Amino acid sequence: MEPITIREIAEAVNGKLLGGFTDLDRTVTHVFTDSRKPDPGALFIPLVGERFDGHAFIEAALEGGAAGCFTQRERESYLPGKFYIKVGNTQRALRDLARWYKQKFPIPFIAITGSVGKTTTKDMVAAVLGEKFKVLKTEGNFNNEVGLPLTLLRLNSTHQLCVVEMGMNHFGEIEYLSAIVEPDVAVITNIGDSHIENLGSRENILKAKCEIFSHMDPAKGCAILNGDDPLLSGLRPQLPFATVSVGTGEGLEYRAEDVIAEGEKSVRCRIVTPRETFPVEIPAVGSHMLYPALTAAAVAERFGMTGEEIARGVLRFAPTKMRMNILKRGESITILNDTYNANPQSMRAAVEVLAKSGDGYKIAVLGDMFELGSFAPALHAGVGAYLGKAGIDCLLAVGELAKHIYDAAEKAGVPDAYWCRTKEEAKPILEELVRPGSTILVKASRGMAFEELVDDLLRVTPEA
Repeated sequence: MEPITIREIAEAVNGKLLGGFTDLDRTVTHVFTDSRKPDPGALFIPLVGERFDGHAFIEAALEGGAAGCFTQRERESYLPGKFYIKVGNTQRALRDLARWYKQKFPIPFIAITGSVGKTTTKDMVAAVLGEKFKVLKTEGNFNNEVGLPLTLLRLNSTHQLCVVEMGMNHFGEIEYLSAIVEPDVAVITNIGDSHIENLGSRENILKAKCEIFSHMDPAKGCAILNGDDPLLSGLRPQLPFATVSVGTGEGLEYRAEDVIAEGEKSVRCRIVTPRETFPVEIPAVGSHMLYPALTAAAVAERFGMTGEEIARGVLRFAPTKMRMNILKRGESITILNDTYNANPQSMRAAVEVLAKSGDGYKIAVLGDMFELGSFAPALHAGVGAYLGKAGIDCLLAVGELAKHIYDAAEKAGVPDAYWCRTKEEAKPILEELVRPGSTILVKASRGMAFEELVDDLLRVTPEA
């Protein structure tokens, strides 16, 4: 973050200075929201939620070194030498500060959303652009109304491009984020079943995702869509922007040809663009990885990068922790740690990776997928049926909803299938299932915390 004065901060958020502090030309260079991690000289923003109120930690943050804070109400006392800026709502003040600060940087902003693969796509796009430019990207899953403004407040004068991820659960959330970013390039990776509990249908999910376009200049903006997604392919004629499509279908501007999966190492293909054709090696497994690479190629060509630069950038890609991380163990055992999150589409993609992992014993350790509402039983059962079609040897299903995966897998002919209500019940069974030559996929929604099962697998398997 570039230094900004207290005067600028107060004006950006329409705030009022409280207490006896008068040095409005003092600057801050950091913003933070977690009082447990005080940042000396920074601005503390106490957020308010249904079950917490950051105002209770203002004094601790200031005593820990913060230079000042936002507050929604006047304080009983004020620490000397600290500034307090009164605002109507601290989260809106964070938004307003980020939107004001972002205007200081006349650089292109690329925004990415979608039901599946938006974090992987964000990381791939940033890796490719990073081959030529200094890029700021969303870290981890800082993709919501708090994380995205904090990302923008990390911008500095060295950055040439910014790549942000936008997540959502309800209507209006993407519009809120788009108003802050005003993207120059907007990407929608696909339309799946994530958050269908709140939105009711895939058509409504599409409508919510399309809010990403709501603050984009029709004359200058560019939309990049998954041309293999039936809902997105039909969207193109409705958009007033320059629009390109990526995928494997004929007629798409950016497509993959001659795809070869290199076991548990990579995927190779030729990328065909409107300008050139070039070979690419994607250092990750699964045919679904073609889409992030193609999207990155489309973004990169918009900013003048060559096929050679794009190919080098793709090779620099590294997946986020717990997103299909391949862990090699002794006795030819492989753990596919894909525990960060799950939905029906990403589950099938992960099972496909497991199915193509070689000739060894294939174990799927799958848990509940959340936010599917009344569709949950059928969508879990669909995953179970797919296990049978994919030829998976063994299923260990964990969780109340995962019982539907188990039931359908048994009907689909999965040879060995087990169901446990909890992770604690599953751990001893999993330990017994592991054998030399096994490949073990571990995946569930974030709330299931399946990384605990990965840790247990690391404990009971020998080091490579």
